[in-house]
Amino acid sequence: MKLDKELLEFALVGGTILGGGGGGSSEAGRIIGNIALSYGDVELVDIDDIGEDTLIVTASAVGAPAAKDQYVRPKDYVRTIEIIEQNTGLRVGGIITNENGGTATVNGWIQSAILGIPLIDAPCNGRAHPTGTMGSMGLNNVAGFISYQAYAGGNPELGNRIEGFVCGDLKKTSAMVRQAAVHAGGLVAVARNLVEARYVKENGAVGGISHAIETGRSFYEGLKDSPKAAIESLVAFLKGEIIAEGIVSEYEIVTEGGFDVGRVVVDDVEMTFWNEYMTLEQKGKRLYTFPDLIMTLDRDTGFPITSAELDKGKNIVIMATNKENLKLGAGMRDLKLLEEIEPIVNKKILEYL
Repeated sequence: MKLDKELLEFALVGGTILGGGGGGSSEAGRIIGNIALSYGDVELVDIDDIGEDTLIVTASAVGAPAAKDQYVRPKDYVRTIEIIEQNTGLRVGGIITNENGGTATVNGWIQSAILGIPLIDAPCNGRAHPTGTMGSMGLNNVAGFISYQAYAGGNPELGNRIEGFVCGDLKKTSAMVRQAAVHAGGLVAVARNLVEARYVKENGAVGGISHAIETGRSFYEGLKDSPKAAIESLVAFLKGEIIAEGIVSEYEIVTEGGFDVGRVVVDDVEMTFWNEYMTLEQKGKRLYTFPDLIMTLDRDTGFPITSAELDKGKNIVIMATNKENLKLGAGMRDLKLLEEIEPIVNKKILEYL
């Protein structure tokens, strides 16, 4: 699939929706996407069209979307590929993104355009998730797997510029990269976890980027009539439901350790988030639990609003759909990883899965 500006817009809004509150802003994603397209043709490649032993790297951005000093530029994304090849002596043959989101869906576009490396339609996860391990396609359970991770970012004018390479245990290297994001001002570009294409086929969210594009297409088809029709078209496409419409009466957010954590209340609905929305309860009854998709949309324009973009007084629509309606990678079936959510948002998770 040859990507163009129309498909970029579909990917941005669809990706933001599938971000489920996280995954970065569509504004940042639009900059990345347009830069990539300005270099020439960018093509989304089916994973069946590359060799099974092709080495694929995951492209991502790690950090807290609400961090005020976050600073990552296009050259940082390219630099991460260079760092990982220089330090491993291995040749990257394909790039996938770690997840969907306003920024995340276009992770890898710049690297693919500039370096000529195929962009593969098989993200680690078809929705957004808070931790790097959740987007590792189950590699955390592969005995002896060594994670290679390269990172770059930070504003040099603030003395925050940082880049580096780490290798070792997946969870520990992911934690180190998360701390690098904190020291960089809140965000770093990352290339990580070289694996063969056959592993991605079995454990990734194959077709996840196409799904984001089609999600965005359904939204824009409805928007031709009205914002309300856009939301209804989107909800129908994702086989979801509208939970509530109204004003945000309570909004709490704390940014620490490279994450945004908080809660949102609209009428009798309460949501918690750890970058992404984790739980949705109505009148105290749990209706949806991560990795189910919970998302907020602007009631007046129809467009998605991430958890970091919300505020008290916003007029929103809350929609949700079951995880069975999403394209999910192996990390979303790992109960050990999902259990990590509980102490962060102070809500039970496992008993609802």
